[in-house]
Amino acid sequence: MPDHHIVVVGASAGGVESLQALVSSLPPDLNAAIFVVLHISPNYVSHLPDILSRRGPFPARHPAGRELIRAGHIYVAPPDHHLLIEGEHVVATRGPKENRNRPSIDALFRSAAYHYRDRVIGIVLSGALDDGTSGLWNIKRMGGIAITQDVAECAFDSMPSSALAQVDVDFSLSASGMGQLLDRLVQEAAQMNRKDAPQVQRQGQPDSPIGLEVEIAIGDQALEKGMVAVAPPSPFACPECHGVLMEIREGKRTRYRCHTGHAYSTSALLSELMDNVDQSYWKAMRGLEEAAMLLGRAGEELRESNRHDAAELFRQESERTRLQAEKIREIVLSSKRYSGDSLVEKAERNSGNQE
Repeated sequence: MPDHHIVVVGASAGGVESLQALVSSLPPDLNAAIFVVLHISPNYVSHLPDILSRRGPFPARHPAGRELIRAGHIYVAPPDHHLLIEGEHVVATRGPKENRNRPSIDALFRSAAYHYRDRVIGIVLSGALDDGTSGLWNIKRMGGIAITQDVAECAFDSMPSSALAQVDVDFSLSASGMGQLLDRLVQEAAQMNRKDAPQVQRQGQPDSPIGLEVEIAIGDQALEKGMVAVAPPSPFACPECHGVLMEIREGKRTRYRCHTGHAYSTSALLSELMDNVDQSYWKAMRGLEEAAMLLGRAGEELRESNRHDAAELFRQESERTRLQAEKIREIVLSSKRYSGDSLVEKAERNSGNQE
């Protein structure tokens, strides 16, 4: 294994500015390879490597398939691809989505923790929902270091706030101060006698939960890898493929993964379920409106044929169906969209106002 450190960084909404501040602060002699996941649309042409290359001392690029990891380089997840670490290589794959995202921050962090253990430094920057929390938890479990951006300077603080609430984070600071901290951490690790370094239990067995999830993110089949055998089934179905979701416990929190590979935090699963409910309402409303129009048209044709009793019956059914569609429209327009994180934030705001 190379002797350099692995720095993995996750960001979402508001993350471009945070990433620029971070890379601008990096010392040019930092003995580390840096990996970045930023949530972007799968159809978006990402210019993030060019942006980061201009702002910092290291060249940044999207890896093309499978590449040897090199210190002093920044590897950025391509659109609609997971960015994963596999031994001495970085790979870009189209494995199952996690938390409704591909690329996934958790998938990158988990793969780094699995292969590099105590040589990993994980950083969660500005973003919505909670992608990165599970990955940062695994980094800490494997002996690595956990860092979050100071929530006070985040454009969107849900991701770092979730990490701080669920993970024993080592440092929380401004993005512009992270370069100096990384330099110090890497140098301290290099000066430490490896015999005196804390021993981390190795999780090298491919059938361990973290190893399984790394292989699933790469693209292996979750069912064949034995996901069903290592996690109990939940009462919930996967919103994407409708397979049974398995429960994965990580400390005090529960995550979910189906046997085809899709994975969700509780907050992401709730958000996806509410989106599906919203879509179902719109489909039902559209179907009722179309049925009302068709009934009305059929009634007019019957009236033109002097079949007045039948025409009146069709007219009544058309009006009844139209009223049903109106009721559903009222429900759709009055319903609220939320996730677990948004509900927690609302509760905390209400608690603060009462104080």
